[in-house]
Amino acid sequence: MRIIAGSSAKAGDAVKVTEQAAARQGEHAAPLVVHIFPTFAVGGAQVRFAAIANHFGLAFRHIVVALDGNTACRERLRPDLDIRFPVIEAPKHAMLANAWRFRRLLRAWRPDMLVTCNWGAIEFALADLLPVSPHFHVVDGFGPEERAAQIPRRVRLRRLALGRTPVVLPSRTLVRIATDIWKLRPSLIRYVPNGVDLARFTVSTRAAVGEPVIGTIAALREEKNIARLLRAFALATRGPPARLVIVGDGPERAALTALAAQLGIAERVEFTGHQADTPAFYRRFDIFALSSDTEQMPLSVIEAMASGLPVVSTDVGDVRMMVAERNVPLVTRLDDAALASALAALAADPDLRMAIGAANRDKACRDFDEQTMFATYGALWRGSGPAR
Repeated sequence: MRIIAGSSAKAGDAVKVTEQAAARQGEHAAPLVVHIFPTFAVGGAQVRFAAIANHFGLAFRHIVVALDGNTACRERLRPDLDIRFPVIEAPKHAMLANAWRFRRLLRAWRPDMLVTCNWGAIEFALADLLPVSPHFHVVDGFGPEERAAQIPRRVRLRRLALGRTPVVLPSRTLVRIATDIWKLRPSLIRYVPNGVDLARFTVSTRAAVGEPVIGTIAALREEKNIARLLRAFALATRGPPARLVIVGDGPERAALTALAAQLGIAERVEFTGHQADTPAFYRRFDIFALSSDTEQMPLSVIEAMASGLPVVSTDVGDVRMMVAERNVPLVTRLDDAALASALAALAADPDLRMAIGAANRDKACRDFDEQTMFATYGALWRGSGPAR
């Protein structure tokens, strides 16, 4: 993997990198795709990109910009990819100046396709308002500041920046927001559900005896509200005993560890930290739990379904539409007691867990095979994206 990055890189260094990349462009048949992420930490959008890039290998060349400098998801990329990670300065509260500088970078890169991701990359979308290259924008969700309602200033800027470019959305909830609130033209909307490698997520062979294991896999950030899961677990396990495994890391970890101790459940809660081999953890679980305040089409839910697990989740994004019909009653309001009730019901009934898990696996196989996602994104990267 060719990597060009460094904490001391300045805007001029990035331009030199891009000029070198542009000079090489004519040497290869593979299209150059520039991807702009607010962060390239491990998360749903980044994991999806890694899966797609790995699938296509050297059929594409890539430049990946992580505007916060975090490139942790590089661990998921094949080592033979032609991919570069230039460091780009993006000062806060300097939208117009940033967009002007980013336009210079785009002219130097001369990409065959520009892909911007989420609100944090909107300045690059503005930089291409008068097109330098073909462009599409991907929206996976919103930060906690837009959990309850869209910020009017951002709505106006999205309408301006995305008014003439395809917008790719993985959830029906986002399609409704983009159409009804942002007022984007329906002809520009592309609904592309996430997909997973079903073969990696096999059904657990754990015997339904002993204490059931409730698990979640998530970045420990505020919007994931793992505190809600801890409180719900404490309530649920006043009855049937169970264990809780929390896979992931992030800024909330210390506070969550302290909360588990405060609730008197620390001995029954395992914090594993960040783990690359997530399929192995799904096989340890009997129940998958999602306690987020905001999601759209969470990959973790698809992975849990592919692993044959029942899903207890807050009613966020498309989760209610994603899970099998038998699982729908376990999608609860954003409330500790409601989540606890669903967890307790499953913890006490291994037969119900098995039946719902099997139904989820069947639905994942029907609806969320990654091959469909690969074909769609491959066409988008080539500039021949699918019709709506």
